[in-house]
Amino acid sequence: MALGFFKSIVARFAGKPVDPDELEETLIRADLGVPLSLQILEKIREANGFANAETAERLVKEALLALFPVSPPPLRPLPARPKVILLVGVNGTGKTTSAAKLAHYLKSRRHTVLLAAADTFRAAAIEQLAAWGDRLGVEVIKGQYNGDPAALCYDAYVSAQRKNIEFLICDTAGRLHTKDNLMQELTKVSRILAKHDPKCPDEKWLVVDATTGSNGLVQAREFHQAAGLTGIIVTKLDGGGKGGNAAAIQSELGISPRFIGSGESPEDFAVFEREPFVNRLV
Repeated sequence: MALGFFKSIVARFAGKPVDPDELEETLIRADLGVPLSLQILEKIREANGFANAETAERLVKEALLALFPVSPPPLRPLPARPKVILLVGVNGTGKTTSAAKLAHYLKSRRHTVLLAAADTFRAAAIEQLAAWGDRLGVEVIKGQYNGDPAALCYDAYVSAQRKNIEFLICDTAGRLHTKDNLMQELTKVSRILAKHDPKCPDEKWLVVDATTGSNGLVQAREFHQAAGLTGIIVTKLDGGGKGGNAAAIQSELGISPRFIGSGESPEDFAVFEREPFVNRLV
């Protein structure tokens, strides 16, 4: 029996033809978005897959598996300078926790890491990341509240390069994707970091809350336009969300999940794997 959004379809139409309209509604309610849902329905229709729920379920899984890359590109250090990872997103998605978990993931694989507390606006954000740094044994570059996050990231890069650090993770402030001035500030962070190397930041990942539904795709569009995203981190998969918005983002923007978060501890963080993810989703 399906464990994800398909559970109701399998229970309702077990051993008999599936209602296409009800299946369409189920796909959309799973946060796959209208365009991707219609694409999947068309593939089922072409394969005459509405004959029973089990066949439809198999075809949905096949379509989603084909959507995601077999595996995300490995996260490797650069030979001559720090690799810079910029984490962006709206408020409350878990950016700071994800920055800490990513630092723990890299450190556990014997990489050297430096964290930059570039969220200079949210109350206690700097202290939160500093506490994580103390817990994990990772240095955190801090500035003053209401300071310039671009300047702080620039200084953090200088420190990382001087100390031969392999990875610099910049935790930026949460910002509404509808606020043009804040999005421009994010563009400035990238521009200032590029003064060290035109390819900086090397990775720009959007932290997406699995429970936000289709709004995650809206966020991805705007942040991609402002920052040129190279991946996403899907958080709060231990909550009510299944992560269907990650499929919608992959389908429309071609931006793949890199990691998933499913809890509060440093270990609740893993490299994205398409098969377990799709099985959980469907």
